[in-house]
Amino acid sequence: MDKKRRVIALGFFDGVHTGHGALLRRVAETARRLQAVPAAFTFDRQPAAAITGTQVPLLTGVEDRIWLMRRYYGIQEVAVASFQGMVRMDWEEFISDYLVGQLGAVHVVAGHDFHFGYMGRGNPQRLEAKCRELGVGCDIIGRVERDGITVSSTYIRTLVAQGEMERAGQFLGHPHILSDHVAHGKRIGGGTLGFPTVNLHLPPGVITPAFGVYATRVSFRGETRIAVTNVGVRPTVEDNDGRVTVEGFLLDFDGDLYGERVRMEFYARLRGERRFPSMEELAREIGRNARQARAYFQRGASVGAT
Repeated sequence: MDKKRRVIALGFFDGVHTGHGALLRRVAETARRLQAVPAAFTFDRQPAAAITGTQVPLLTGVEDRIWLMRRYYGIQEVAVASFQGMVRMDWEEFISDYLVGQLGAVHVVAGHDFHFGYMGRGNPQRLEAKCRELGVGCDIIGRVERDGITVSSTYIRTLVAQGEMERAGQFLGHPHILSDHVAHGKRIGGGTLGFPTVNLHLPPGVITPAFGVYATRVSFRGETRIAVTNVGVRPTVEDNDGRVTVEGFLLDFDGDLYGERVRMEFYARLRGERRFPSMEELAREIGRNARQARAYFQRGASVGAT
């Protein structure tokens, strides 16, 4: 980043949920007041997983986090730092040399549980004190609750893993998303089942939603189409290799999206994944699921409207 005046949100922002949104909205408001650039700082790896060595599945990869911050909160710039490099930095140097010196921070916003610097010695109290010493504004945002539950990436991961996409969307403030370049599948969608398909890979380390069929929306080339999306191992398909796939059957679309980057939004789980006696019966079921998905969106689904 070049030397501009920036108001910066600090955090990992997995999922970019409504708790994170409280920070990001404050950044946008303060940036307008100070005529500065609304920005965010995040790590390339999850800090807790990097420290403990325990792999925790993520809600979103880095690119999706950046897109969500820009799309829903007006964040213009995102600095993605190497956690391995930052973890060795003294907490005071992180503030004075990196945030202020390199990124041009004139105001920072962090959550009540934000820790940083060598051995996590930087905390919200030290951040406030150091910023005051440097003449930099600082806001610390308290926990955000919904239905008496603290909004957290951990809780939302549980919802996604159980397929509870509507409730996950309420805590996220937007639908759960997955973006990827369309890969070749077994080419059963357009030929056997009567729907063009998009086959996506789950990025390494990103959570797998509960196996089943979902009402989704797929965006590509500036367009958005309703889709019926299966997450699972496709037990009805012959020669199934047992790998987890994400296969969206697009409605009202005719074409090939192979190699295109698409974004899939998960709204509701329609049913669990199951094996059908034949491909013909699977096709009839997907047709029924397509009618369910159309009806769902016609009812005005507005998961996580912000």
